[in-house]
Amino acid sequence: MEHAPLKAEPISAELFYPFGDVFDAEGSPDMIINAGRCGRHHDRVRLEFDGGRAGISLFRTRAVEIPYPITVMERHPLGAQAFIPMSEDPFLVVVAEDDDGKPGILHAFITQPRQGVSYLPNTWHAPLIALRDDAVFAVVDRIGSGNNLQEFSYDTPVSVQP
Repeated sequence: MEHAPLKAEPISAELFYPFGDVFDAEGSPDMIINAGRCGRHHDRVRLEFDGGRAGISLFRTRAVEIPYPITVMERHPLGAQAFIPMSEDPFLVVVAEDDDGKPGILHAFITQPRQGVSYLPNTWHAPLIALRDDAVFAVVDRIGSGNNLQEFSYDTPVSVQP
């Protein structure tokens, strides 16, 4: 089945909310802490885990070229997953609504520099798609027993356009 090209749009917290959270430290902090030296942007990510524990891993990745073919989507039924860029580089985020156990309608977003995203449990998403070489991400996700990865492969790739 041929898929129409998918146009990536700027990400926003409102558009992305059904799939997870967009987070950054822009705007006024929720509170001032540490003797007035630090602004805290409090509780910005919904991280849910079924058993296991939260772990932080570091990913170093190579860039892709746009347009980019989406060939596989994945989801994690036992826990949320957050991607926190450790540089000011934007990245491509592709998510899908669930359609009876497989990815449905796809949505593509491009983050702003210093913006991270989290995926709620069971949210279909493309694997990490960096737009610049040698990008490093801190990834918070569930560490524990059980199968926390489901994958779906497309017969015909879906092209993501800038």
